[in-house]
Amino acid sequence: MPIILGHNSIGGARSAAGNVHLHSLDASSGEALPYEFIQATPAEVDAAARAAAAAYPLFRSLAAERRAEFLDAIADEIDALGEDFVALVCRETALSAARIQGERGRTSNQMRLFAQVLRRGDFHGARIDRALPERQPLPRPDLRQYRIGLGPVAVFGASNFPLAFSTAGGDTAAALAAGCPVVFKAHSGHMATAECMADALLRAAEKTGMPKGVFNMIYGNTVGADLVRHPAIQAVGFTGSLRGGRALCDLAAARPQPIPVFAEMSSINPVVLLPAALKSRGVQIASELSGSVLLGCGQFCTSPGLVLGVRSAEFSAFVQEFAARMAAQPAQTMLNAGTLQSYAAGLERLHAHPGIRHLAGSAQTGQQARPQLFQADARLLLEGDALLQEEVFGPATVLVEVADQTEMERALHGLHGQLTATLIAEPADLDGCAGLLALLEQKAGRLLLNGYPTEVEVCDAMVHGGPYPATSDPRGTSVGSAAIERFLRPVCYQNCPDALLPPALQNANPLGIARLVDGETTRQALP
Repeated sequence: MPIILGHNSIGGARSAAGNVHLHSLDASSGEALPYEFIQATPAEVDAAARAAAAAYPLFRSLAAERRAEFLDAIADEIDALGEDFVALVCRETALSAARIQGERGRTSNQMRLFAQVLRRGDFHGARIDRALPERQPLPRPDLRQYRIGLGPVAVFGASNFPLAFSTAGGDTAAALAAGCPVVFKAHSGHMATAECMADALLRAAEKTGMPKGVFNMIYGNTVGADLVRHPAIQAVGFTGSLRGGRALCDLAAARPQPIPVFAEMSSINPVVLLPAALKSRGVQIASELSGSVLLGCGQFCTSPGLVLGVRSAEFSAFVQEFAARMAAQPAQTMLNAGTLQSYAAGLERLHAHPGIRHLAGSAQTGQQARPQLFQADARLLLEGDALLQEEVFGPATVLVEVADQTEMERALHGLHGQLTATLIAEPADLDGCAGLLALLEQKAGRLLLNGYPTEVEVCDAMVHGGPYPATSDPRGTSVGSAAIERFLRPVCYQNCPDALLPPALQNANPLGIARLVDGETTRQALP
């Protein structure tokens, strides 16, 4: 098994000054694993943030190719983590080896994607408006804009993706690509996993000659507030609960210098089933949708938590088939005891509501989560009942039957912001769907047609974000190459001598990148 030291990583060195000892647990048994971790002291949190701040001027000034080499090296180190590492992650999370192997590949591929972004250069956002000295009534100065990294970024690990949304996950990859050193707060649910990933990242930093402090990691359940408040931190990346995300947003807003928090928090990801689709393939849809709801024990942020259909014989038949499939699924172990407790509490609230009835799923007993299906009266959505807007994180979903498409649109109108919204439809359904699509576009960051939202591709076009409370800032994404934009800010040079301009803005275009020059995109050098 990997060697686990359990110390904080600060400025390229190990630190264990605290006296609070934390323990990693086996997710299936709840027993303590033979690893101990030292919670960071306030002084160590300060040292980590200062180390990142010291690294920032050096790191952001590196050529994009150097940072790309660093990201590629991280990817190689992640790929080299062996089966003993996979077994360790499985013990900490109860996720399968196949799932962890797939997530390991996704995590390294994210790093390589951002390396490609750096090499192609569009992240610079270079815009040039050359001087017009003869313009009347006033001349125009020479104006040139590009983007730089915000500064040190605090990243909080996610519980449900121990690799792809954690230590070396998407937020870390995007921040490093932007030229921003990272201070990472390890998630308490998989601290040993975090250390292995941090070690891989630090090995890559050493091999590629990155400045000390480019990546730092701290342990502790109470260190997050001090980290967000630290004046050196210039942005925050978070994936987790609405309560946790809001707390970080409030802390960041209350600072003497407020900073942005890019928090992915809560989404019920509505799925709309249209009549012709149910008529032609209702059984297939029941099978596919139940598979999406139950994938990973329902512990995906894009898990379908609300399913809507128009009242019909076909919808009634679908409900019966869907309920049978949900009832037939076995219990699964969740990520940790806290997640199971939250799931049970969410189910209790649904059971207690007079407008919601239970359709399928045996009672929760023991240490595993059992799939559950509920049906809610449509008036709860029409009247804005808050309970149906709450994410129940786990293998459960709620059905709602509406009278017609008009009532469907009324019901969807009251939904809060979502990561995804899905339409299951046949061509015959789509003729009258323009209004429905326009409505869903206002509600979600990603619209799916005849797909299921639990599959999230890591690519240039992906959006994993959406209006509040899906995220704290709907203008960004935490998956895909556009995630880098969260950690960049524009800088404009006015009438600056060419020799003093950054390479992205120099007349000769030494980087060979596409630039917007006087309103036209070109790679040409300027005279």
